[in-house]
Amino acid sequence: MNKRKIIEIERDKCDGCGLCTTACAEGALALDAENKAVLVRELYCDGMGACLDVCPTGALKIVERESDGYDAEAAFAHVLGTRGKEAAAQVHGTGGRSLDFSGCPGSASCAIPAGTDEGEAAGPGARVKSRLRQWPIQLHLVSPFAPYFQGSDLLIAADCTAFALGSFHQDLLEGKKLVIACPKLDETEGYVGKIAEIIKRNGLKSLTVAIMTVPCCSGLFRIVQRAVEASGVSIDVKKIVIGIDGKISG
Repeated sequence: MNKRKIIEIERDKCDGCGLCTTACAEGALALDAENKAVLVRELYCDGMGACLDVCPTGALKIVERESDGYDAEAAFAHVLGTRGKEAAAQVHGTGGRSLDFSGCPGSASCAIPAGTDEGEAAGPGARVKSRLRQWPIQLHLVSPFAPYFQGSDLLIAADCTAFALGSFHQDLLEGKKLVIACPKLDETEGYVGKIAEIIKRNGLKSLTVAIMTVPCCSGLFRIVQRAVEASGVSIDVKKIVIGIDGKISG
């Protein structure tokens, strides 16, 4: 283990804005359970200090101390799995290479074309047409760089909403791109930063948040509110609340 330059965080100064988590191309920073910036793993930090420029409180600085060396390949794999291939191509030390997707096939970003069939059949066993127009949809897996987010109407929905609301596809998802998350069961570190990055990069036309009436679900709306603030973009957030009986309010 040799001395090298690496980020150091003054925890008391961190206000949890999350800007550093998106400024770090190597994915070395995240927000912990107390909404404070932390190093995910030291080997992901390249010591270049891109995060310093965006920190509004001066909580970050570069120091020289003993640490495992920066591992570009490990950082690349980490970013590929959490942010997608476009973001992974920006990792320092990878040469900005363009990739064919080499991670889990189920996480590969793609747009889904609308079907050509008109109308929907009625009666038992009838097929209801899906309004889903992109993949993946889970917040941990989506990439802020995915082209289908550009100029889109974005729906951020709590996981349970699609099960409680029978008409979810027709009433909420039609014409929108989708991100799903659970504020209670997910590991939500980095959610504020990732949503902020989606908002900042893509010129969204609208932003809707769908949550359940249960108290824990309101946490998702608060995460989105913080992300909007962190993004610096002026955009209204429409909140839709769904009861366990399937009724919509908000």
